[in-house]
Amino acid sequence: MATQRLGLIMHGVTGRMGMNQHLIRSIVAIRNQGGVALANGDRLMPDPLLIGRDAGKIEALAKAHGIARWGTNLDSAMADRADTVFFDAGTTQMRPTLLAQAIRAGKHVYCEKPIATNLSEALAVCRLAQAAGVKHGAVQDKLFLPGLRKLDLLKRAGFFGRILSVRIEFGYWVFEGDLQPIQRPSWNYRQEDGGGIILDMVCHWRYVLDNLFGEVQSVSCLGSTHIPERFDEAGKPYRATADDAAYATFQLAGGVIAQVNSSWVTRVRRDDLVTFHVDGTHGSAVAGLTDCRSQARVNTPRPVWNPDTRQTMPFFEQWQEVPDTQPYDNGFKLQWEQFLRHVAEDAPYRFTLPEGAKGVQLVEAALTSWKERRWVDVPALAL
Repeated sequence: MATQRLGLIMHGVTGRMGMNQHLIRSIVAIRNQGGVALANGDRLMPDPLLIGRDAGKIEALAKAHGIARWGTNLDSAMADRADTVFFDAGTTQMRPTLLAQAIRAGKHVYCEKPIATNLSEALAVCRLAQAAGVKHGAVQDKLFLPGLRKLDLLKRAGFFGRILSVRIEFGYWVFEGDLQPIQRPSWNYRQEDGGGIILDMVCHWRYVLDNLFGEVQSVSCLGSTHIPERFDEAGKPYRATADDAAYATFQLAGGVIAQVNSSWVTRVRRDDLVTFHVDGTHGSAVAGLTDCRSQARVNTPRPVWNPDTRQTMPFFEQWQEVPDTQPYDNGFKLQWEQFLRHVAEDAPYRFTLPEGAKGVQLVEAALTSWKERRWVDVPALAL
């Protein structure tokens, strides 16, 4: 058994998602476990080079996690043939330019979503990657959540029968910054900086709906900026120009209807910060990030509508938990391992840049629906 090195440029890992999910819980965790197992028995060991603008911050991050290589010169890193993969978790606005630079330098590319702020740029990057013959991928982490993997298990087992509808409730209260400190970056609420919950979350809903319940065919969406003024990291007030909530209905292949509420201005009274409720002819299930509960046709209770008496039926207790039948590793790490195998041994991989572009396509359709107050069809993506 041999160990193969894979040089990896990681850009944008001083941010919350890049640092926690991609660096610490994925690449560092993979290194600590001895690399990724390949089909021939070898181990693939990622050797990351951390690139950022703040030398002090990037050096401290590297040292804290036993990473020898770091720097601030992205152009120099791109020119080094010893590093064959480029990863980006920086700002969405910069992403198409950075991906194009990496592709032209002959790098395989992997990135956070959205892959661009508009479909034109997303498609341009996809075409560039395909023409260059490099490997490419976009993060689609929600599919690896234990809760959604359990929903997928129920679906593959035929538990739902014919799926009728899906209801997704996502969100929590993000503090404005005056009474309590903010817990999301202020740029999330400035459209000019790439903010907005439609751009952020509809990309997620595209791959979740496409892969689990049916390809998206059309959308009706209403967005809103409910909180017009917020306070930034320094406590300075600013005008919120991006949507902080979105209320959408999607028509899926096979006649499935999906209703999706996404909000940073809602207070949670449900099982988790996001819940996925699936109704089918033979059964229903509700999943959160980790747990999933089901109710079969033969176990469905018979409630009686009577508005004159207090409801005594314990609805939450009438669902059966879907057990953990296997260990569930971090979803970001699992997708990283798949992509690294794809690069090293051409293992099958389906979460490519065109799949990421589909998310941007649906974002544009949702924004058009909101602006024009109408249903918008979502055609097959033409590359």
